[in-house]
Amino acid sequence: MRKIIVAVDGFSSCGKSTLAKALAKELSYVFIDSGAMYRAITLYFLREHINWNDEQAVLEALSNIKLHFDYNEDRGSSDIFLNDENVELIIRDMLVSENVSEVSTIKAVREFAVEQQQQMGKKKGIVMDGRDIGTTVFPYAQLKIFVTADNAVRVERRFKELYDKNPSITIEEVRNNLEMRDYIDSNREFSPLRKAEDAVVLDNTNLTREEQLKIALDLARAKKLDVQTS
Repeated sequence: MRKIIVAVDGFSSCGKSTLAKALAKELSYVFIDSGAMYRAITLYFLREHINWNDEQAVLEALSNIKLHFDYNEDRGSSDIFLNDENVELIIRDMLVSENVSEVSTIKAVREFAVEQQQQMGKKKGIVMDGRDIGTTVFPYAQLKIFVTADNAVRVERRFKELYDKNPSITIEEVRNNLEMRDYIDSNREFSPLRKAEDAVVLDNTNLTREEQLKIALDLARAKKLDVQTS
């Protein structure tokens, strides 16, 4: 069968990455975590004390950033590398979370990331998740899924994820962080988060991981069949 591109978009902590990883594995496709790319860029800016309100400083910093993904057999997924350093765990830190949405609003940053993402998708056979994959990165993707969930559920999921790494974190901090990121992602000037007109909405508030994966798999297999016979 001919390969397709699957774009998975949605708000933070909706389970996009979990679904996209599992879907890529079932389809034997490459999973690309676009959010990890923006987090890695944010980490670099924080480490190097880059003033991201300074356009020239941002451009110079981006010229020193190299990103790539390598498959991690232990995790069964790909890790992101920043200048040859595995930063997969470091980029999940709360400090990065608090700044990534602001950094990702910068036009030069988005252009830098989108160009790399589009290069990765040239051979198709990929599942990529993010916030503008179906609208900006791959508007021609054969399958677009927009993942959503109840806000309270999203907060609880994110809190559980972060609590294991930082037991001192409060659920209020998590709620405030998600609300801030939602607002920035939806209102940024360049490539704001929005549902593509041809995207399929998948509300996983009351779904198990297995149930939502089955729905996505059925959609992907039907789309692959359509592509094969067209």
